[in-house]
Amino acid sequence: MNRTKGDEEEYWNSSKFKAFTFDDEDDELSQLKESKRAVNSLRDFVDDDDDDDLERVSWSGEPVGSRTRPGSFQSLSDALSDTPAKSYAPELGRPKGEYRDYSNDWSPSDTVRRLRKGKVCSLERFRSLQDKLQLLEEAVSMHDGNVITAVLIFLKRTLSKEILFRELEVRQVALRHLIHFLKEIGDQKLLLDLFRFLDRTEELALSHYREHLNIQDPDKRKEFLKTCVGLPFSAEDSAHIQDHYTLLERQIIIEANDRHLESAGQTEIFRKHPRKASILNMPLVTTLFYSCFYHYTEAEGTFSSPVNLKKTFKIPDKQYVLTALAARAKLRAWNDVDALFTTKNWLGYTKKRAPIGFHRVVEILHKNNAPVQILQEYVNLVEDVDTKLNLATKFKCHDVVIDTYRDLKDRQQLLAYRSKVDKGSAEEEKIDALLSSSQIRWKN
Repeated sequence: MNRTKGDEEEYWNSSKFKAFTFDDEDDELSQLKESKRAVNSLRDFVDDDDDDDLERVSWSGEPVGSRTRPGSFQSLSDALSDTPAKSYAPELGRPKGEYRDYSNDWSPSDTVRRLRKGKVCSLERFRSLQDKLQLLEEAVSMHDGNVITAVLIFLKRTLSKEILFRELEVRQVALRHLIHFLKEIGDQKLLLDLFRFLDRTEELALSHYREHLNIQDPDKRKEFLKTCVGLPFSAEDSAHIQDHYTLLERQIIIEANDRHLESAGQTEIFRKHPRKASILNMPLVTTLFYSCFYHYTEAEGTFSSPVNLKKTFKIPDKQYVLTALAARAKLRAWNDVDALFTTKNWLGYTKKRAPIGFHRVVEILHKNNAPVQILQEYVNLVEDVDTKLNLATKFKCHDVVIDTYRDLKDRQQLLAYRSKVDKGSAEEEKIDALLSSSQIRWKN
């Protein structure tokens, strides 16, 4: 279909596809999400024969070399068009010098150069295996990921899997690009076949594990994860897979039970604080927070018990205390907060201890609008004097500031702080009493 110049500009300017880059990233477990980038769109091309002025693209897709000048845009689908050559017949009145742009008699090297510039070019004329492989090698030598992918799409369509895999096995750069491309388009079946052919068992296992993202039903996802447990992962990844399966199994049980309790309307915590979302497929820390919020007092033997979760998944003390504190403070359950930091020695004496540091405890309590009396208790437990004074001043814990300056015997600082409290308040009277006391030997 012929387009006017204005139509072409509107088409390209309204295109929803964007260019992509090739990142050699194999950490499937840390980035288990489907890419939303379109993979059949090329970067801006310069319609110019001067190669030195073209922008070059490295393997990571980052620009290197000189800047790009404004030029025409060309999509990958057009560059690989299967339309017969006769449809590219020049229009009447076109200068004779432009006829060569529609020729099919280009060498692999010339074809790759034209692809790189975004010019219309059919690859169908390369029929023999030798020609196709030469085309691929020319693309690789050009160091342009988009062109390499264009050629790989052509080879994927015109070669059998066995031949394609065999040839790419000895061409590692092209192989990496194909693997990345298959991940981008979500062709898990061909990707699994490729990893089997290459005997890359761990990557095969990772690709199989990744398929759980496409399973929406929780029970079916759980059963699928169970099939992943025995796959040949590394020791660290195997533990992760087992934990993932166990966590989802727990979440399914907790979700069913809590949905029933909430609908019955007989449990106070669910009446006062209705659930905003399902616990299914949530991360471990979110599940722990949920458990500390709704099931804090449950016995260790239950699946929803916070202590049970801590032991099952080997959650560190710092992470557990931080999460439990946030959950109980949000509920303003100050007795639970106090018990969280109270320990007893073998003689029965109690002591406050915070593995996350009492300065963090104070910050979290203040964020959850804890009363000044509660804040002062924990500000007093901060060991570093400067940190204690900063927190006490910031959160207006006047008694802590006054007592600290008294203990430091710093009369000048106490006198200066007097101007920061309300006139006629109990704090002002306390400061005046200290300043007039003959029992204190001030240092200044």
